[in-house]
Amino acid sequence: MNSSGPAWWWSLVQAVLLLICSSLAGLAVNHQLVFDAFAGRLTTSVEAATPVADLTTFPVPALLADIDSLLEQGGLLVDARPQDIYALEHITGAVSLPMLGLDETFPRFREQTPLDRKIITYCSGYGCQDSFDLAMHLILEGYQNVYIYEGGFPEWQAAGRPVAGEGL
Repeated sequence: MNSSGPAWWWSLVQAVLLLICSSLAGLAVNHQLVFDAFAGRLTTSVEAATPVADLTTFPVPALLADIDSLLEQGGLLVDARPQDIYALEHITGAVSLPMLGLDETFPRFREQTPLDRKIITYCSGYGCQDSFDLAMHLILEGYQNVYIYEGGFPEWQAAGRPVAGEGL
């Protein structure tokens, strides 16, 4: 008889014993969870969420070159930055709708801005998430033509475009 035969057999026996022991230990700790699963008590009924807007509509990126055309078509620039930063400098003609405090400022914006108007959100440039978050909020509220100007205020200002505010 080959000496490697019994060593191989003993390794297999140890592996099977280890599997059995670990399974028993797992059952000892989680026995109630296993019994509930087999009894069908782990499933919960969840009501389907009703979407408030068509989430296939996604904010469209707008480049600096697109902004003039969108404004000529009645578009509205909306600054998502905090109010104090907007007050210092903002794109001329833009309105302030900061993400910080949106619950207080949005109702008035909604009253004054029709749902079919083209909205162009912007904030502090490519690293700023507020313009995207605001755009998604507007879409969920029913706005149909929402654009994001990702270059935001820094790109606008660097291009020599008109700015307004107290800091000038």
